[in-house]
Amino acid sequence: MSQYFDELETRTADARAADLAKALPEQIARAKSLAGYSETFADVDPSSITSAADLVKLPVLRKSDLGKAQAANPPLGGFNAIPVSDFAHIFQSPGPIYEPGNTSHDWWCMGRAMHAAGFGADDIVQNCFAYHLTPAGMIFENAAKAVGAAVVPAGIGQTELQVQAAAAIGVTAYAGTPDYLKIILDKADEMGVTLNITKAAVGGGALFPSLRQEYADRGITCLQSYATADLGNIAYESASMEGMIVDESVIVEIVTPGTGLPVAEGEVGEVVVTTLNPDYPLIRFATGDLSAVLAGQSPCGRTNMRIKGWMGRADQTAKIKGMFVRPEQVAALVAKHDEIAKARVIATRSGEMDVMTVQIEAENGDADVYAKSVAETLKLKGQVEIVAPDSLPKDGIVIEDQRKYD
Repeated sequence: MSQYFDELETRTADARAADLAKALPEQIARAKSLAGYSETFADVDPSSITSAADLVKLPVLRKSDLGKAQAANPPLGGFNAIPVSDFAHIFQSPGPIYEPGNTSHDWWCMGRAMHAAGFGADDIVQNCFAYHLTPAGMIFENAAKAVGAAVVPAGIGQTELQVQAAAAIGVTAYAGTPDYLKIILDKADEMGVTLNITKAAVGGGALFPSLRQEYADRGITCLQSYATADLGNIAYESASMEGMIVDESVIVEIVTPGTGLPVAEGEVGEVVVTTLNPDYPLIRFATGDLSAVLAGQSPCGRTNMRIKGWMGRADQTAKIKGMFVRPEQVAALVAKHDEIAKARVIATRSGEMDVMTVQIEAENGDADVYAKSVAETLKLKGQVEIVAPDSLPKDGIVIEDQRKYD
C-alpha cells in the first residue's frame, strides 16, 4: 500500500497555494449563483477570493442560518449546486437540519483519513457508525470503498451478534465511536472469542489517551478523525499522532468565537470551514468547535496545516440575570471601540445574585464609557475591568461562567 492516499498530501506550500488560487474563486462563483447565497454574496467578486486569508471578506455561515434557510426553501435551503434528486441520500440531524450525501468516489473525503489509519484493500471493516438518518455510517462506508476495503454495515447495538459476525467474517478493522470498540472487545473476551481487529478509525467522540493505550496493548492501532455531517472530513490523524492534518478538500480558519476574525497562530478559536465540494459548497461554515493551529509540518510527510484537534465548544452563550449573553454580542462590543483589543465576560455569583464582570484589554480606556457600551450591547449592566493588552488568556473563551451549579 502506498504511504499516501494521493499526491495532494505532500504538495509544497507554493503548489497548494497555486491550486487554491484557481479552485477557490471557482467555488465562490458557484456559491454566488445559488439561492442560499444570493443576498450575502450579492456584492462579492469571486476573482478577489484567491487564498484562505481572503475569506475574511466573506460572512460566516452558521448552522442556525442553514436551519432558517431550509425552513424557507426546503429541503437544503438553496445551498445545493445540483438538484436534490441527484444526491444519493438526504440525512437528518437534530434541529432538524438536512444534509445531502453522494456515493461518488470519496465524496465525503474520509478516504484520506482511513488510508492514514492503515486501512486498505486487504481489510474487512466492521462499520459501527449509525446508518439510520444520520450520515456517519455512509461517510465511513464511502471511505472504505475509496481505499478498497470491504464493509460489514454493523451500526450500533446487538453486541453479541457483532462479535459473532466479526469472528466469522474475519474482520480486521473497526470504524465507529472510540468507546464502542471496547464494548465489542470486552464482549468477545466474555464469550471466549478471539477477534482479528488490528486497526481502528474512530470519531464522533473523545479518544482519551488511556483508551488509545488500552487498544495499543491489544495490538490495535487507533487513529481519530474530525468530521461533521455538513462538511464531511475536516482533519485526521496520521501514524505520528501529532495533531490532526487538515484534509485537502477543505480550508480551515480559526477565528475568535462570535466573529469571522482569525486569531493568531497557536491561539484557540472557533473552527470555520470552507469546503471545495462542488455539489454542496459551504463557505466559511462555523462548526461551533474550538481548536488551534499546530505549528510546523507533520513528521509523516503530509504538508497541509495541522490543528490540535477538538478543544471544546465555541458556543459559550450564558444566561446572566435572566438574559442570554452571546459571543456575537461580545464581538460587537469590541468592534464599537477601536482601542479595545479583546474582551471577556465573566459570570459569577455574589450571595444569591448573578454578577457580570467585563474585562477589557485597552490602553488608557474610560471605564464609564465602556460600561455604557456594555449595557447597550449586552443588554445588561456589569462591572468593567480595564486590563493591560495581551493579559487575557488566549484560550478562545469570551464568556466564562464561573458559577457553581452543584
